[in-house]
Amino acid sequence: MKVIYEDNHLLVVYKPYGILAQADGSIKPDILTLAKAYLKEKYQKPGNVYLGLVHRLDINTEGIMVLAKTSKAAKRLSADIAQHDFEKKYLAVVEGLPQGSTLENYLSKNENERKAYVTGPDRGKLAKLSFQVLRTWIIANQLLSIVDISLETGRFHQIRCQFAHSGHPLYGDTKYGSKNIVKTAVLQAYSLSFRHPISKEMLTFTDIDYSNIFKGIEGII
Repeated sequence: MKVIYEDNHLLVVYKPYGILAQADGSIKPDILTLAKAYLKEKYQKPGNVYLGLVHRLDINTEGIMVLAKTSKAAKRLSADIAQHDFEKKYLAVVEGLPQGSTLENYLSKNENERKAYVTGPDRGKLAKLSFQVLRTWIIANQLLSIVDISLETGRFHQIRCQFAHSGHPLYGDTKYGSKNIVKTAVLQAYSLSFRHPISKEMLTFTDIDYSNIFKGIEGII
């Protein structure tokens, strides 16, 4: 875990690939526990440390997360997320060459499968994103693209589901149709913008680490 920013109300960190956002009962490490341990050690705090989880990243996604150090900050940040007042940008490696610049679908979450499906407006929630293809490669006779993605909504598995539905699953995302096995992050939350919950100042954090992202895909960087 890398600390990017900290004040009395916020802790902004970079979550590595393979780390959960929050403990799930398994022995896998999670960012919330790691961040609490960091604060406890840094400030020599006795007892439990409060830290609010206001949004999540999948275990196979790495990137920037903001955590709330006070309950007031957590409440306000959660409200802003619900109102789509967070700007989130991602890099992803997808199979093939996506066409156009936007994806818009209605998504429904299957709790048992922990998977999202494209449905209709009667069953799902509107999911919108815009994207730009940055570069393409051919690796092992397969065309891959790196896309820069801006989320307009924040649905469960939105990027993974929408690109898979368009015929371009994330490389190695076998849950959504990829036939490849990849043990590295192919989805990175590289930029996060939001208003400070107390000062209301607009904050933007950007962190792109090409030494980590896509490092397991030979020839892509």
